[in-house]
Amino acid sequence: MTFSIVARCPTSGLLGVAVATAVPAVGSMCPFTRARTGAASTQSWVNPYLALGVLDAVSGGKGARAALEDALAEDSSRELRQIGVVDIHGDAAAFTGAQCTPWCGQEVGEGFAVQGNMLTGPEVISAMAAAFRASAGEALDERLMRAMEAGDAAGGDKRGRQSASLRVQGEEDYCALDLRVDEHPQPVTELRRVLEIARLQLVPFVEGMPRRGIAAGPAPETVTSMLALSPPNRPGGGGSAP
Repeated sequence: MTFSIVARCPTSGLLGVAVATAVPAVGSMCPFTRARTGAASTQSWVNPYLALGVLDAVSGGKGARAALEDALAEDSSRELRQIGVVDIHGDAAAFTGAQCTPWCGQEVGEGFAVQGNMLTGPEVISAMAAAFRASAGEALDERLMRAMEAGDAAGGDKRGRQSASLRVQGEEDYCALDLRVDEHPQPVTELRRVLEIARLQLVPFVEGMPRRGIAAGPAPETVTSMLALSPPNRPGGGGSAP
């Protein structure tokens, strides 16, 4: 009961997932990423082990399509599932089971896959794919966000709106960006607001976090002084004052 996009940025190598639905906390159930491996969104009647199995197979050297086929072969209820996956090389694949709730479908392109079920119609998927292609050259988080906004504007989930998530994975084992709107009447719109604030307040902090193979040092003074302020007084605002 979800629409999502998984993608790899050909310039930065970043992997990402963005997803929205009319169920709470979609970010806790559907999106999976793994550094130097791939990204997946497992949805419809969610089976997290599908995404984990795909990422394990990619880690073992298989491409997205073969990894997805192997994972689906282990799920006796696969016709209830929907999943999109992209690997570290940009190969993408998707599957929509015959028993997914209509409208359901997918579109796989170069470096991305868009998929959804229980949607208002095929225009949701078409709009998302078009928006992603049209934003070539932008940062991955922006491309994912534009795809979600396009799908939302085209109708999205036919039951309504409730939650949304955007996740970006870099070289480190922790996420470069992991944003969630868990319960909101306009979750995609709210996700855009949170993203704009996160770019100013969270991303600089994450960029200064310890990295594998690099000696950890103190956070830059510009970041520590910025985060010492009350949220409304930081760049982008947000939050509340004491």
